[in-house]
This record gives sequence, C-alpha cells and structure tokens, in this order.
Amino acid sequence: MYRVLLVEDDESIRSIITNYFTKKEKGFFTVDVAENGQLGLEKAYENNYELLLLDVMLPELDGFELCREIRRESDVPIIFITARTSERDILNGYALGCDDYVVKPFPLPILYQKAVALIKRSKGLVRSPVFSAGTLSLNPNNGVVVAGGEEIRLTAREYGILKVLLENKGCVISRTKLIDIVWGYNNDTDERVLDTHIRNLRKALGDDGKRIKTVIRRGYKIEDI
Repeated sequence: MYRVLLVEDDESIRSIITNYFTKKEKGFFTVDVAENGQLGLEKAYENNYELLLLDVMLPELDGFELCREIRRESDVPIIFITARTSERDILNGYALGCDDYVVKPFPLPILYQKAVALIKRSKGLVRSPVFSAGTLSLNPNNGVVVAGGEEIRLTAREYGILKVLLENKGCVISRTKLIDIVWGYNNDTDERVLDTHIRNLRKALGDDGKRIKTVIRRGYKIEDI
C-alpha cells in the first residue's frame, strides 16, 4: 500500500481525487489530505509518503514554496495539479523539483496512471526506455535530450512535444492530440502556437530537427531518417 499526500484547498477536488485513488484498486493507495500549504508541509515532515499531489494556489503557503521547502529535505515524487497553465509556471515547477505537472481540468484515470508510474519508477520497479530517432535521443528517466552528440536544453513544451513524437515514432500525431497531451485536455491553445513550438524545436535540435516531418492536413511525425 502506498501513501499519498494531497494538498488541495478545494474540498470537492479533494473528495473526488481521494475517492478515485482509494477505490480504483483497493489497497493500492491511501490518501491523506491537507487544505492549505502550511498543514501540507507539517504532514510531509511528520509522515513518510510515496507521492505528493500539490495544488499551486494554496492558502498560507503556495504549492511552489511548499515544493521548495520539501525538496530541502526529501526527494519524494511530487506532481503539481493546478490551473496555472503558463509556460513560466510549468518551468518553475520543474525547476523547483517536481516530477510532473498536470493542468486542471484533467481526466482522473490519467492522473492515477501518472501517479502509479511515478511511484513504480521511484521504487526502481520499472525503468522507462530511452527513446530515439537516428542520432536523436530522449531519456525520460533523467530528462536528458541528446542531438548530434550534444545535450540539448529544451523548454517544457518543446520537451513534451518531442517526447510524444518519439514515443510514437513513425506515426502521425494530429495537432489536436499533441495540444491535448502537452498543454492539457480541454485547452483552447491555437494550433498556430503549436506550429511555432515545432519550429523552435526543430531549430534547437539542429540537423536532427529535420527528422520531425509535417504531414499536411494531418499533423506531425518523427522518423529515423
């Protein structure tokens, strides 16, 4: 049984997530809750958890500060669940040490599977494969992207797009699906914004950027050649 701490000030969201996690597979998760950041910090220090689910906009101590404080003492897996959708916030979350950043509203099954996968990785039960296309590679275990023999730094969106394409190498992924996965479901991001990120990603990858193909009226795919 794995212990999860959910720090969320919205009572209805706390109830929905707790019920889903505890009933999906009985005995797999137990969920403790805290309605503000300060209480969440106290519980995180007083108990051993396998996973923390943190809202960002919390009373008393916001989720970013909470994550910063926890990371001073612990490497427990952390997932942000928040309505804050800006790239700046997402990058800040990862910079503070979160393991995943999930934007509200989100499908509960996806959050649940992210939680299960993250816990299994943290326990050494599974290790994700390194994805590659030619000389381009992405290691989801440490977030390292290598292109042309050199490590490449990408924005959170660029990394997310590349990961989806590499996970589905050779398959066309529609613009709508890419936006749903990378920006979050029910997002109204314009497809032109995605196209701009694709252009920036290709530029960042240098010659390996040519592996990302545009399939007219269908979407994008990545190939070995």
